[in-house]
Amino acid sequence: MMAGPMTRPVYELKAGLFKTLGHPVRIRILEVLRAGESNVADIAGHVGVSGSTLSQHLATLRRSGVVESRRDGSLVIYRVVDPRVFQLLEVGRQILSTTLEGSQEVLADLGRMSYDA
Repeated sequence: MMAGPMTRPVYELKAGLFKTLGHPVRIRILEVLRAGESNVADIAGHVGVSGSTLSQHLATLRRSGVVESRRDGSLVIYRVVDPRVFQLLEVGRQILSTTLEGSQEVLADLGRMSYDA
C-alpha cells in the first residue's frame, strides 16, 4: 500500500516539489505564468516546445499542485496556484548569480596567474 501525502515525511514532499521544478521547460512555463494567467497556445509560443511535450509538462505541474487550469470556451487557461513559487525561483536565481560571480572571480584570478611564477 502506498503512503498518502499526509503520511510521507516532509523532506520527501519537498524533494517531490523540487523534482517537479527540476526541468528547464517547467521553469520556463512558470516564468511565462509569472506575468499572469495564460492559455496553452501563448505558453507554447514563449516556451518553444511541441504541443504534446508542453502538455506533459503542464500535467506534471498540475498534478503536483503548482499550477491549475480552467476552461474558457475552447481555451485552457493556466495559472500558478501559490505565487510564492516565484520567490523560490528568485532565490534560486540569486544563488546561481552568487555562484557565477564566485566562478568569475576564480577565472579572473587564474587569468592573472603566470605559468612562470
